[in-house]
Amino acid sequence: MSNTVTVSPTRGVRGIGLLSIIAGIILIVAGAVTWITVSSQLDEQKITVSDDADFLAGDQVNGPFSAYAQAEVIDKHALEATGGKTYAELDQDDPTRETAMTASFLRASLFTSVVAYGVCALVFGLGIMFILLGVALRRLAGGPSVSIESAGDDSSARGAAAAAAPAAAAPAAAPVAPAPAAAAPAPAAPAPAASAAPAEGQTSNEPADAAPEAPVRRPAHAAPGAAPGEEPVVPPAAADQAPASPGPEPTDEDRPRP
Repeated sequence: MSNTVTVSPTRGVRGIGLLSIIAGIILIVAGAVTWITVSSQLDEQKITVSDDADFLAGDQVNGPFSAYAQAEVIDKHALEATGGKTYAELDQDDPTRETAMTASFLRASLFTSVVAYGVCALVFGLGIMFILLGVALRRLAGGPSVSIESAGDDSSARGAAAAAAPAAAAPAAAPVAPAPAAAAPAPAAPAPAASAAPAEGQTSNEPADAAPEAPVRRPAHAAPGAAPGEEPVVPPAAADQAPASPGPEPTDEDRPRP
């Protein structure tokens, strides 16, 4: 399964680009018209740059550089006439005061034209920049729609994401408490006390819980003709037989209690 995403250019960008181009054209026209107007006004005054100017000597004042050169020459001539003093430094009854005032007015007019030329150049440059920006915006927004196709099964990706989500959200396992220590073994029950009364046939010096003596095996009958005091002769068959068990050992319960 594949997904297709279509990216279309924004229509508003083309409109902004068009407005930028129009604004650039207006700025260029305004700058050019202002430049021509200032130049024509200076040219009508028929002003020529003095021969003692630092640059553009003898040139007609009809541009920013010639206007600046003539303004510097006027300032130099005015200072020579007033002895190096400006209009504000002269006395009111000084005859050169009027010359200094006229020179100041001329210099201010020429500097105004120089500033006008600078503003015209700035506006002209901004107009070119606006036009370039508008063209770039329109070219970027004027392309065809672009379709992006992504291959792969989204269901498997969603399943993997769903399986990973609970694992990530599950809290950490609680720590396992240590097993309690094994209880100490209970003390063994004390052995029952030995009977204080001695058994029959035992002295007081013998322990009460001593095992009884095994019974003495006696022959059932004496051989005929045996002398008294002689041990009876046990027949071979009887000698091979194992003696009878005396029975189980008596326990504490079978013994007499005091």
